[in-house]
Amino acid sequence: MRVLFVCMGNICRSPTAAGVFRLAVERAGLSDRVDIESAGTHAYHEGGGADRRAMKAAAARGIDLGDHVARAVEPDDFLSFDYILAMDRDNHAHLLSVAPKERRANVELFLQYAPRVGVDEVPDPYYGGRDGFDRVLDLVTAASDGFLAHVREAIENPRARKR
Repeated sequence: MRVLFVCMGNICRSPTAAGVFRLAVERAGLSDRVDIESAGTHAYHEGGGADRRAMKAAAARGIDLGDHVARAVEPDDFLSFDYILAMDRDNHAHLLSVAPKERRANVELFLQYAPRVGVDEVPDPYYGGRDGFDRVLDLVTAASDGFLAHVREAIENPRARKR
């Protein structure tokens, strides 16, 4: 299964979500079954690393974002990934507007897998302080737990995948 996490610039939220989910997948013993990447809807930071504040906040929770390289979403992503998970409604709408009709990927809001958090968007922490990066980690951790349960079901029963 292939999963792509998407935010706007691919330096804060989506690499954090990918890092958190990658750790959850490793702990579940599914690393050989799930490929995880991240991208941005815009190529503002293409080729650069994760935001240093995102890296620091993630590292405090045992998550390494040091090997992240920002990239933009590409048309082929819609054909090669099973899930493309957007961090907010604007990026979700953008993804749907550029997705080819023959797409394979389910394009969804990531926080739909964390209904108990009471919000459906991961806020962009870029212009805020440390608290924003911690909030992102809290939200994507909750959604990762819910999505991991969905992934396990989809792996065990391929017909369970949403469309």
